Amino acid sequence: MNSIVLISLLLASFVYWFNFQAVKEIALSATRAHCRVMEVQMLDDYIAANGLWLKRDKRGKWQIQRTFLFEFSSTGADRYNGKITMLGQRVETIYMEPYRI
Repeated sequence: MNSIVLISLLLASFVYWFNFQAVKEIALSATRAHCRVMEVQMLDDYIAANGLWLKRDKRGKWQIQRTFLFEFSSTGADRYNGKITMLGQRVETIYMEPYRI
């Protein structure tokens, strides 16, 4: 019985990790595209996981909401922070600090 519980936990951990990697890749692509549209440079080409919550989507279904942080520059000499929020595998919001043009 203990081995069934252990295998189930390992399998659930793997499924969560695999899903997390897929969501992170979608968020990274969306962040890159948003930075191009806003004509700023995404620094380090990296996003960092920041938060994890449960939230209902527009249809009332529970989804995992994840936030990721990133840094960008508008002039190349300064650093600003940004945040992308994912609901499930969909981009919910992208926030960027006010920056110098």
